[in-house]
Amino acid sequence: MTEHVADIVIIGGAAVGSAIAYFLKRDGFKGRVIVVEKDPSYQWCASGRAVAGIRQQFSTAENIRLSQFGVGFFKGIKSEFGADADISFRERGYMIMATPEGRPILEANIALQRSLGADTELLETVDIERRFPWLSIDGLGAAGWGRSGEGWVDPASLVQLFRRGAIARGVTYLADEAVGIELVGGSIEGVCLASGARISTGTVICAAGWHSAKVARLAGLDLPVRPRKRYVFVIDCPTPLPGAGLMIDTSGLYFRPEGHTFLTGIAPSEDDDPDAEDFDIDHSQFEGEIWPRLAARVPAMETLKVRNAWCCHYDVNTLDHNALLGCHPDLPSFVMACGFSGHGLQHSPGVGRAIAELVIHGRYRTIDVGRLGFDRVTRNAPLREANVY
Repeated sequence: MTEHVADIVIIGGAAVGSAIAYFLKRDGFKGRVIVVEKDPSYQWCASGRAVAGIRQQFSTAENIRLSQFGVGFFKGIKSEFGADADISFRERGYMIMATPEGRPILEANIALQRSLGADTELLETVDIERRFPWLSIDGLGAAGWGRSGEGWVDPASLVQLFRRGAIARGVTYLADEAVGIELVGGSIEGVCLASGARISTGTVICAAGWHSAKVARLAGLDLPVRPRKRYVFVIDCPTPLPGAGLMIDTSGLYFRPEGHTFLTGIAPSEDDDPDAEDFDIDHSQFEGEIWPRLAARVPAMETLKVRNAWCCHYDVNTLDHNALLGCHPDLPSFVMACGFSGHGLQHSPGVGRAIAELVIHGRYRTIDVGRLGFDRVTRNAPLREANVY
């Protein structure tokens, strides 16, 4: 049996796990770090299939601050990783539409965002109509618009930069799967792998995305994180849509440009969103849910064509759709970085820095994400995020 030794084992090596590994070593952690990633091609992980929206338009201060840290990181990507580093950050804007009834919540969210320094503005319907004449304003009361610091990135490039950066600083990656976590006297002693190898370690960081609940169960813990399927459809629109950013309808439908095409999708209702780990695509969702809403909001899309589609999975925190970060109270050497419910990739730099600080210094320094800890699960006190898409 192959035996490895590590001070920290990170289970999950996509955007969040690799960001944690990178920041641990960049910020001075001297111990040995091993990342266990069962899909090193990232073909099946959420990071590799993400639409990769970047926004500061959240309703929770911690999420806004994590986004702002990420935007600064993305804009400075070349100074971080070198002149050839490129994640194709498209700062094209982000719109969140609201009905007249939803306008007060939108206004409150924008006020919070602006108080924290976000460059968001409230667009009246007349402003929407003037800036985006191809967009129907039927049923709209207003919209939030990110003037800067919002758009999207290339997710694969971001993951590879974090991974290569971590490896260059001494992190070891194992193409393997964690199948057991050894506990002795209430402490972690090791991680068992599907290959038969073992890693002797005292600390596990769970950054396994939609597999996180399974990883936690290996340590006898229960996390309210579930795998939920999301479909992304690639469509052609016959008419140009000048100025389009990442646009979110009042129904939760989104669309954004991708080269000469558009990406679009919608989250199912909560009562029709079962746990799922397969990658089968339900094309009836496009016909029944997406296309009618697209055609109503953008009349030019009535004659669109579907070019492609894929399935991804969110690691949905069923308590409140916010991340679970930090040490588990019942097993402090089990550190959580999961449950992002769709915004893990954009928050990966901030989360990587935060978890690294927690490990190295025993507390958060740059961004206090203490409210995102497991305590709220124990107390059944959700910290709800209004802007989950």
